[in-house]
Amino acid sequence: MNWAFVGASTIASQHMMNAVRQQAGNEVTWIVSNSPDRVKVWAKEHNVANATTSLEDAISDPEVGAVYISSTNEKHHAQAMAAIAAKKHVLCEKPLGMTLQEATEMVRAANAARVTFGTNHHLRCSGSHRAIRKLIAQGRVGKVLSLRIHHAVHLPDHLQGWRINSADSGGGVIPDIVVHDADVTRFLLQEDPATVVAQMTSSGMGQGVEDSCMSVWTMPSGAMVMTHESFTHPFAGSSLEVHGTQGSIFANGVMTQRPVGAITLVTEVGREEIAFPDHSLYVMGVSEFVAATEGHGRPAADGPDGVKSLSVALSVREAAKTGQRVEVDYGGF
Repeated sequence: MNWAFVGASTIASQHMMNAVRQQAGNEVTWIVSNSPDRVKVWAKEHNVANATTSLEDAISDPEVGAVYISSTNEKHHAQAMAAIAAKKHVLCEKPLGMTLQEATEMVRAANAARVTFGTNHHLRCSGSHRAIRKLIAQGRVGKVLSLRIHHAVHLPDHLQGWRINSADSGGGVIPDIVVHDADVTRFLLQEDPATVVAQMTSSGMGQGVEDSCMSVWTMPSGAMVMTHESFTHPFAGSSLEVHGTQGSIFANGVMTQRPVGAITLVTEVGREEIAFPDHSLYVMGVSEFVAATEGHGRPAADGPDGVKSLSVALSVREAAKTGQRVEVDYGGF
């Protein structure tokens, strides 16, 4: 299957290009970017045959079967809708859109067109997160009482730009990181947050968007979730904890694009270090997406997964703005 990449982004160059090329018979044949100069340089650097500023050029190519979208957030909806109308499979970066309505429209359009739609939530493809999910499903911690995610990092200079300066482009730590933590929570606990309370702040790293957030979520099972996301913490590291009636899981350094970190299970019998595979998160995610386009299984994170992670993030932002508890609206999914 040939792919068109929409957005000459860092994630596309550092992770997704190799992930696609690792799939037998798959190649990236188009790169689309708004900048004529950037798109030509990017295509040459990555050996992509066709470079254009016109999405229509790429999706009108009958040899293109899939479109990967990693443009700025405000462009996702229109680009995905155009690709779906052209009967292309779509793998879109999170968040799917700027609003719940945009995200649900994309997913419903893909369903109607009978094309595969995936959300590129890479963390659920990691060996560490899949090992943690298995421990929970096996009952190793008993009934889950709480989940804590510490995802406060320092956003590298080369990734800042619109993420810290442009609300119109979908910037801010909430659409950038809270969506990840929402998907991780849903993936691990296999249930959807019901209500959220939150606070957010801006330290001055950028202008016009929040760069730090803390929130507490209630789950239908009665479990509580606490998350902390930030762009401003250079030395904090990241961690994930699951606490239950029979044990606790401590996972350090696993909220990352790389297959690293350590997992410890603590129960009444002592401490157990949990091994996990170190495969590429992105190769795994693209592999499962490609299989889904061929009628085998589903993407690691499908369209409804993307809708739901966005819904939680939007609810967190509303709760932080209003100071009120917010019920999460999943738009019918």
